[in-house]
Amino acid sequence: MAVPDTIVPPGLPDTSFMSPSYFPGKRGKVKPLISNAEASEQCGKVQFDPKTHLQYNPPSNIHSMKDLGYDDDAGISPIGVSEPFSLFSAEAIRCMRAEVLSKEVWSEYQFSSNLAMCQLRGFAPKYAPFVYDAWKNPETLAIVSKIAGIDLVTAMDWEIGHVNISVQTEEEKNNALAEAVDGVAGTYDDDIAPIVDWHTDSYPFVCVTMLSDCTEMIGGETALRTGDGSVVKVRGPQMGCAVVLQGRYIEHRALRALGTTERITMVTSFRPRSPTLKDDTVLTTVRPISDLSELYFQFSEYRLEMLEERIRSQLKEARDARYAGRPFNTQKLKKFLAVQIEFLTHMNNEIVDNDKVQKGVADDSHLRSADLKERSRKRALATVA
Repeated sequence: MAVPDTIVPPGLPDTSFMSPSYFPGKRGKVKPLISNAEASEQCGKVQFDPKTHLQYNPPSNIHSMKDLGYDDDAGISPIGVSEPFSLFSAEAIRCMRAEVLSKEVWSEYQFSSNLAMCQLRGFAPKYAPFVYDAWKNPETLAIVSKIAGIDLVTAMDWEIGHVNISVQTEEEKNNALAEAVDGVAGTYDDDIAPIVDWHTDSYPFVCVTMLSDCTEMIGGETALRTGDGSVVKVRGPQMGCAVVLQGRYIEHRALRALGTTERITMVTSFRPRSPTLKDDTVLTTVRPISDLSELYFQFSEYRLEMLEERIRSQLKEARDARYAGRPFNTQKLKKFLAVQIEFLTHMNNEIVDNDKVQKGVADDSHLRSADLKERSRKRALATVA
């Protein structure tokens, strides 16, 4: 099996050095350790300009689902994951950091769960217009789509600029390095929490952008489960660089990093632009860390728009056939209706009643591997006990 050039075998960089103590779903448990006043002053009124803020260099390689041991048709595209590639300029990253690390975002849009200790989400476009415009820009969408091998749009506004954060003090950083050198910290220890634990994404594709300086970073990779169940690691991108991943269909996790006080990544989710293509979006991992009113509205809005376009297209086709004097195609309509019934049933299942959603707790239905499901259940039982 061919594997990405940046994939390395398990070892020290996988070391997870901080086992977080937190309360799932609660906000404000992690306090910002990053000074951001200077960046805020510099970027307060800067508007996104693709000519200035996009600094795109194509990835050195793009790896297929087949390269990772999956069938080419396992997802919506034969593309699995890209090598890290340059996407945004230094000024663009400064502006993004200024917005997402603002006091308003940290106080109002911070979430945690059994998958991740600290996440910022749902703040664009209100508090992050630069971030919003960057990901909605046609040139940015064209870049991500080309790498993904399919025409994509952002999944929904709520998911633009989702941020995963790991921060620590200088003392904690030095202690972690010392433990790693002494061999105290283990490798691939399931009992030590990574930044984001094993999961599949709720949306077909994601673009993961690094917002931190990785010069001194050891680790911080993304671990991927291959089709045969083995684990490989993809080195994380440098600041301003990104990776495109078909994360809905590949189990993965974000590993902690040594040698740095922060690891901050921005994850923006994408779905097919065409309403005729399948949309396997689920809300399993995002439902417990979202404003349900906003999430459900945006999810239902784009799904109903897809259904509307499909019905209009089917109606036009039926009318055209009638005007041309062709007999009505009963079986074709019934097949169309069956697909839409399945579409609506899936949609209905994802919109779980509000009182049945446990904040901060994602079940294991997003996982595909039996051993990871079992591990998740054991952890859940241990937490209850």
